[in-house]
This record gives sequence, C-alpha cells and structure tokens, in this order.
Amino acid sequence: MKNRIFILLLLVGFAAAPLSAQRYARRNRGFWHQEWVVENGDSIPLVHINPVRRYSRKPDMRRYARLVRAVKKVYPIAQEAKTLMASMEEELLALPNKKQQKLYIKGVEKRLIREYTPVLKKMSFFEGKVLLKLIDRETDNTAFQIVKEFRGGFEAGLWQAFAKLFGNDLKLDYQPDVRDRQLEQIVRYYEKGLL
Repeated sequence: MKNRIFILLLLVGFAAAPLSAQRYARRNRGFWHQEWVVENGDSIPLVHINPVRRYSRKPDMRRYARLVRAVKKVYPIAQEAKTLMASMEEELLALPNKKQQKLYIKGVEKRLIREYTPVLKKMSFFEGKVLLKLIDRETDNTAFQIVKEFRGGFEAGLWQAFAKLFGNDLKLDYQPDVRDRQLEQIVRYYEKGLL
C-alpha cells in the first residue's frame, strides 16, 4: 500500500513539473513557448526567442530602458486619444451648426482637462515628447494639426509658441523609418505583449 502511494505521489510530482516549467517559460521575458513539434516519435518544443538588444555602453542601455518605460506609461493614452478623436469627428459631423460644434468641443476639452491633468502633471518632459510622437503615430496628425483642427489656427500658434519656449515642438512628426526606428520597435513589442 505504501509503495502505491509513493508511486502515485511520484507520478503526480512528475506530471506537475512540466506544468510549472511551462508556466515559467510563459512568464520569462526572453522567450515564449508556443507549440510542440513531433519528429520520429519525439516531442520537441518549438521555442521562439525574442530579439535581444545589445549595447556596448551603459548609457545607451539606460536610454533604451528609459524609452521602454515611457512607452509603457504613455502608449495607452495615445490609443485613447485615437478613439476619442474618431468619436469626436463623428459627433462633430452629426451636429448641425458651428455654435453647437464649439459647445461640444468646449465640453470635451473640460472633461479632458479634468480627467488627464493629474496624469500629465506626473509625466516627465521626455514622456511628454514620446506622447506627442505616439499621438502622431496613432492619429496621423501632429499635435499642432489636432489643436488647429479643433481650436483654430491662432490658438494652435499660441500653444506652439508656448511649447517652443520650453524646448518642445507640437509640429514634431513621427518618422518610424528614419528618426523613430527604435521607438517603433518598442511600440510593436508592447502591442504584442512582449514588454
């Protein structure tokens, strides 16, 4: 009887070991396990390895890690901006006259200020720049174009001058093939859930 219980516990232990190893493989950020391949009766795991960035200098690695942290913090806000702009454009097309459109825009602006001021106050200058680029990526419009479309050219010019005063640029566009190649790679990893 004792032998049977021991064998049963041993079998349960062996059966549970691969499960915990698979859970660990899914949690590990360097690779993920997707499927098994059977060749000549042997089960072989097919393991996909994430590309690894190598930097010879520590400042480059810190800069990359800083960009990853910024994308994790800011990308959901850029996606919300995309959905909000789409819904705003639909609403504005449905409103019959300019007066109602202006009232609608003012209401949305007050709601955004109330909702996002605490979040934006906690952002760093660098995260703000990344946010502007990601909003351009998601909406295909620079921040300057968005302000100009919804608030007018004069106010867009004022906000651009204010941004320039502090070393930023609302007309900064997103160039995934030239200047923002690394940012595009990080965003794609984020979208796939690899970060």
